[in-house]
Amino acid sequence: MNLRRAARGQECAARLPGVCNGDPETTSLAHIRRDGIAGMGSKPVDVCAFPACSACHDVIDGRVHSARSESELDGYILGALLRTLTDLAKSGTLKW
Repeated sequence: MNLRRAARGQECAARLPGVCNGDPETTSLAHIRRDGIAGMGSKPVDVCAFPACSACHDVIDGRVHSARSESELDGYILGALLRTLTDLAKSGTLKW
């Protein structure tokens, strides 16, 4: 399954309060970038990502400043990844 294509039109999994635009038409796959997983100009594998609206995606990728701490953003990112993996497992798309 192409997770990038599948993310289009989905509900935002990040749901950052005061940021999320709630518009599935702006949703794309937001990759989680951490040291040792991806570097400048390279993305991690698509399973290290989740659907995010354009507004949440901009904050997560650092294109838009947020008053939230990095650890607070990490909590939202972890929740989004867990929701996404759970949805994929329940749908039968992700099998162990």
